[in-house]
Amino acid sequence: MANAMPPAEVDIDTDLVRRLLAEQHPDLAGLPIEIMANGWDNVMCRLGDDLIARLPRRSLAVRFFENEQRWLPELAPRLPLPVPAPVRLGKPGAGYPWPWSIVPYLPGEPAGRTPPAVAADAARSLGGFLKALHTPAPGDAPVNPVRGVPLEARNEAVTKNIAILRESRQIDSAKVRGLWDAARATPRWAGPALWIHGDLHPANILVHDSRISAVIDFGDITSGDPANDLSVAWMLFDDASDRDVFWQAYDPVITADTKQRAKGWALALSLVMMAHSADNPLMQAIGQRTYRAVLKSGHP
Repeated sequence: MANAMPPAEVDIDTDLVRRLLAEQHPDLAGLPIEIMANGWDNVMCRLGDDLIARLPRRSLAVRFFENEQRWLPELAPRLPLPVPAPVRLGKPGAGYPWPWSIVPYLPGEPAGRTPPAVAADAARSLGGFLKALHTPAPGDAPVNPVRGVPLEARNEAVTKNIAILRESRQIDSAKVRGLWDAARATPRWAGPALWIHGDLHPANILVHDSRISAVIDFGDITSGDPANDLSVAWMLFDDASDRDVFWQAYDPVITADTKQRAKGWALALSLVMMAHSADNPLMQAIGQRTYRAVLKSGHP
């Protein structure tokens, strides 16, 4: 049976957010507050028209949240799409145990719910964004044990997710196993560790006025193999022609090995979403769409 998202370890509601604001940012405490989203790791609350309060909902997310606070303000100025770099920082208080942030409100709907109108334009935009992001990371860049790593490091999790989904008959397990084994047999990334978003799927890409307008949720930001992020080529684009536009915008001489590893990442992430998002229809739908795109794609 597919599993639900991890439970929250702290109850986060508008009253808590207002108490935190009153203690630490009193000039914002009078703004209207509305819960916008509960994700796997964070809760987002709209503050007035222009801001969002972002709070971790479980302890496992705190270290990644702090990485976002540290690095996103440094990376944001050179990225061609808006990103939610914190404009104010919060600390534990009002009974809440962890750091939190206030970030700009970026208009738009998740691409997984409202796809961009012209896929080729979106492919060009997203390819250019990743080209700008994927630069060599410094030695003190965050370390994430499950993002940007060799595919072999994901094999145990993939095997468990195949078993979960085979039991519920959601996948062709033999075909999935063959595709996965082929991907993890591909030569590893041999270049420098590059900055990567780490969680670049269509729920973290916003669409406004029919175009990609922002990239959000950098909590998994880390360095490593860019194929992790490039998996978005199968998550957002069903047609090989649109993926070709994406590759051209990203790197016209990208290697077949990098594309193959990216396809492996897309498969692995689709299985995570399908196996562990029983209570999140958006993530379930993204996982299913990605799974179908990977299986019908005969080559990168």
